Amino acid sequence: MTTWQGWHRFATTDPPTPPHPADPPRSTDERLAYHSAFVTIRTPTISQLATQVRTLMILGRHQQTTARPSLIVTGPAAAGKTTAMLNVGRACHLAHIRKSPPPPGSAHGAAPVAYVLVPPGATAKTLITEFARYLGIPVAARMTQTQITDAVCHTYTQAGVQLVLIDEIHRLNPRTTTGAQTADLIKDLTERLPTTFVYAGINVTDTPLFSGTRGAQLAGRATLVDCGPLPARHGTRHPFRDITDIENALDLHHHKPGTLPRHAPYLHQRTAGRIGSLTRLIRQAAITAIHDGTEHITKTTLDAVQLDHLAEQHRRPTRNR
Repeated sequence: MTTWQGWHRFATTDPPTPPHPADPPRSTDERLAYHSAFVTIRTPTISQLATQVRTLMILGRHQQTTARPSLIVTGPAAAGKTTAMLNVGRACHLAHIRKSPPPPGSAHGAAPVAYVLVPPGATAKTLITEFARYLGIPVAARMTQTQITDAVCHTYTQAGVQLVLIDEIHRLNPRTTTGAQTADLIKDLTERLPTTFVYAGINVTDTPLFSGTRGAQLAGRATLVDCGPLPARHGTRHPFRDITDIENALDLHHHKPGTLPRHAPYLHQRTAGRIGSLTRLIRQAAITAIHDGTEHITKTTLDAVQLDHLAEQHRRPTRNR
């Protein structure tokens, strides 16, 4: 998805759809593939982020003199940050296509959304090269960072990019020389491009990104969206009991409705409230149920799944000796 062609394919490909009683039965391979991709869980973060992005895009649409307001999605690993950002980016892309369909004879018109990953050990030049690669802007070995930046700003403006998604922003460290130069590049882009920027990273407020003068500039322009673990209880709601949509999306022959909500306390403890760990747990349990022929998920099935290391550490914390 870090090229326009890949992003366009992702945004315009219909997401997996849950089984419908009127549909013909899927084959085993089709059901395995379905549970591998699975549906996107509409978390509170996705709803909050969608509202914030829509508002800030309108707010900054006619702003000319300074950088437009931006958003930072932060939280621990496996909390659903990237999923939320991609979901909102896809919605923006599809809304643009509906409003401004490509002209006849053209595969696609403008490029409303750009998705860029901060490379490990990023320098200003390697990051701006990623921006160029996304839209296929030719970059010659002799080109300077300034020349590439000028080409990116011109092409992105001409292509009508309205939303720039920058993932893995925690990889930047403005306390180093190269990190400071890279942070300055991003600030430059926010001031030169008529675009709303959304960043995502792990526990961003605990990183050097918010420290010093550069950090103050970022904090003064960006709204923070915290994508933390879901609580076991939020007011009168119990988020891990409200997972009937996930259960209804399963394509298993003998699964009994109500099983997953009944195990809500266990699911919350098992995944530490992380939505990424929860979806992985249920997907793996469903795939196991298809493979072993049981065709339903039980607590025993869930307990047999080995999850990511973070979740397993929470499940069996190391005792101090």
